[in-house]
Amino acid sequence: MTSIGGAEMVDWNLAVATATRLVRPGPEVSRDEARAVVAELRRHAKASEEHVRGFTRMGTEDTHETPVLVVDRPGWVRANVAGFREILKPLLDKMQERRSGSPGGAVLGAVGGKVTGVELGMLLSFLASRVLGQYETFAPATRELPAGVNGGGRLLLVAPNIVHVERELDVQPHDFRLWVCLHEETHRTQFSAVPWLRDHLEGEIQSFLGETDVDPMTVLERIREAAQSLAGGRPEAEEDDGGRSFVELVQTPAQREILGRLTAVMSLLEGHADFVMDGVGPQVVPTVAEIREKFQQRRAKGASRLDTALRKLLGLDAKLRQYRDGERFVRAVADQVGMDGFNRVWTSPNTLPTKAEIAKPADWIARVHRKAES
Repeated sequence: MTSIGGAEMVDWNLAVATATRLVRPGPEVSRDEARAVVAELRRHAKASEEHVRGFTRMGTEDTHETPVLVVDRPGWVRANVAGFREILKPLLDKMQERRSGSPGGAVLGAVGGKVTGVELGMLLSFLASRVLGQYETFAPATRELPAGVNGGGRLLLVAPNIVHVERELDVQPHDFRLWVCLHEETHRTQFSAVPWLRDHLEGEIQSFLGETDVDPMTVLERIREAAQSLAGGRPEAEEDDGGRSFVELVQTPAQREILGRLTAVMSLLEGHADFVMDGVGPQVVPTVAEIREKFQQRRAKGASRLDTALRKLLGLDAKLRQYRDGERFVRAVADQVGMDGFNRVWTSPNTLPTKAEIAKPADWIARVHRKAES
């Protein structure tokens, strides 16, 4: 537990309670409709396994052992808080050590954890209504995980958000739900079919967090600014510090190199999922062209000034670039060397593309393929 004198740096239970209380209700559906949506998403998740496996040529029937959970918005909050506690522990431990040695540290420990818990809960309530699905890579091990699964991981599908977006876009619900499942199933395939990927990614994240050299109050202030933006108090927050995101503000020189590698990996994973989703789509999703066009328009249009401020502060605009840049990389490589040639990317950490190679796929092909053939 990350605490000072019994007080946690982040009151995680309060974060969950705050987010659950503040999260907007989902779309109106009857109990029978809700049951039907959950059942259909589970069917689509199962069907997506074979579609993704056949298209990507990754994994086998025994690969997909991680669970699929269809959740509501509070369920997504609880799942992510559990993951945050796992992955952020090194950073919070470091902040705790620094704060405990500062004047008034005990007082901050007693009060700060609750304040941060409330503010984190506000941010989670914002995000909980926007995520359609998520492969939770760093889910803590629980009894629901099958024996032998390496380190956990589970696929979350957020039913009310999927229903909300399919109605907003006015697309065929059956097709849209399968389309979303294809994207998320690709992430599950990536981690279940590539045994070293999770540990590699976790190692990079822990190295990034371990290198953090920042006063804890600076980190808490960034959370506070994001929460105030959400509450309407500071919609201009994106203009502070040159528009830098929370992640960018806590970087040290050593972290910039790590972040470059992480950005490349995340671009690869997100771009690969988009590529597979569109590649499989025409065969199994009759209205895929309409869905893709409307969904891209929704991404490009964005939302309110407040939403834009939070996206910048939290680095979510970078995630949108990852979809675009990563998909271009995957498509270019697959066009040049085929799917089996692209799959060399999963051989080892050394064959992952660099951030520069994401922008220049030919450089990755030259490094990985021509070197191997010479």
